[in-house]
Amino acid sequence: MDNRYFGEYEQLVAEAGKFHGDICHGISIGTRMTMSGLKRIGIADPKGADRKKLMVFVEIDRCTTDAIMALTGCRPGKRTMKIRDYGKMAATFINIETGKAARVAIRPGRKPAEADAEKKPDYANAAEEELFSITEVEVPLRPEDMPGKPLRRVPCSRCGENIMDGREIEHQGATLCIPCFQKQDYYKSVTKNS
Repeated sequence: MDNRYFGEYEQLVAEAGKFHGDICHGISIGTRMTMSGLKRIGIADPKGADRKKLMVFVEIDRCTTDAIMALTGCRPGKRTMKIRDYGKMAATFINIETGKAARVAIRPGRKPAEADAEKKPDYANAAEEELFSITEVEVPLRPEDMPGKPLRRVPCSRCGENIMDGREIEHQGATLCIPCFQKQDYYKSVTKNS
């Protein structure tokens, strides 16, 4: 398992920065987070030979996620990246083949996005245990969570829109999408649908 994902930090930061548009603290820490996560689950070539073995759950929708996407090849559209936006600098790396999973989170008290550009932390040389809390975890994955074609589609009883991959909720004899079940959406409609 000696390949560039377990060394050559600066090259990986440059690759992630190119994808993201610049190199910031989130890209730098996301690069180290990716290196640590892949190492823990035994993935050596995430964009090549190991690409079908890897899934990542990210817990933030910021720069760190772009670093993880750039370096692993995982994407929400490929269903190999799941975004659970808890606002936490953390990600769980899963080897689908072995079931081995590691959650890598920035240590409490660290400030990964310091405003002062002059104070650039040395992420390349900092000890892994100084940067991160790493926990071996289990992530239950259903067949509907896996990459590939949708396993099923069902219409919502209330709005009529299709719901894919087991995301529906059965409630009082009705099949509902999450927004209809919760009676709220992330948007407010300003026009009537025709």
